[in-house]
Amino acid sequence: MAWRLRLHGVGNASAVELGSAMATLERDGEPWLTIDCGGEGLTAFLRHYGRMPEAVFLTHAHMDHIAGFERLFVAHYFDPERRGKVRLYIPAPLVPLLQQRVADYPNVLAEGGVNFWDAFQLVPVSGHFWHRGVRMEAFPVRHHWPDSAFGLRLRGSAVWTGDTRPIPEMLARFADDGELIAHDCALHGNPSHSGIEDLEREYPPALLNRCVLYHYASREEGDALAARGYRVGRPGEAIDLADPTAAQVPPS
Repeated sequence: MAWRLRLHGVGNASAVELGSAMATLERDGEPWLTIDCGGEGLTAFLRHYGRMPEAVFLTHAHMDHIAGFERLFVAHYFDPERRGKVRLYIPAPLVPLLQQRVADYPNVLAEGGVNFWDAFQLVPVSGHFWHRGVRMEAFPVRHHWPDSAFGLRLRGSAVWTGDTRPIPEMLARFADDGELIAHDCALHGNPSHSGIEDLEREYPPALLNRCVLYHYASREEGDALAARGYRVGRPGEAIDLADPTAAQVPPS
C-alpha cells in the first residue's frame, strides 16, 4: 500500500494565500483520513479530489480549522447516500467546543426538524481510535489552553502536531518510530504557536530532520525557514510516507 500526506493548506489564520492548515492521509492515491476542515483547506480538498471528505479528525476548534463544517454538513445531509455516514473523530474535550461554535445554531435548517449531528457519525476519541481497521493515536498538545488542541499519529508513518508550542515530551512518546512530523512552525513564535528558534532550542537535530514545517505566515516566511535548512510544506504538496507499523485488523 502506498501512503502519502497531502497538504491542502499550510498557512496561519491570516495567510489566506497559503490556505488554512489542513491535510489528508492518502492510501493508494485515495483520501483515507482528513485532518481538520478549514474554509480554504476544504476548497483545496474539493478541487483536488472532486468530492467531500468521508472521514475527518479534528485537532482543535479555532475557526481556521473548523470553518468548513457548515459546507460539510450541507453536502452530506442533502445526499441520502452519505447522510449520517461521514465519520468525525473528535477528541472528547473538543465535542462541547464544536457544539458551541458550530452545531448549536438555532435551527440548522430554516425549516427545522434537523440536528447538525444528523449529517455525521460522531466518534468521540481519547488516546486512540480505529479507522478502517488501523489504530490511530491522539495526544494533547500545547495550544492556547490545556486540553483544547490535539495531535494525531499514524504509527511508523506520520505525526501531525496541529497548532502547538514545542512538545518534546509528547514527541518522545508519539514520534519514536521514525515518523515524518508535520509541525506547527513560523519564523517567530508566540504564546500559542512555535517559532523556529523554539524548535531549535527544544528539539535535537535528528528530530528536526524529520519535521516538515507548516502554519507559517507567508510564502516569504516559508522561504526564510527553508533557507535555514529546514523542510517546509507547500500548499498542494504530497509527501510519501513509510508504511505504518500501527496495529491493524481487517476492517468490519
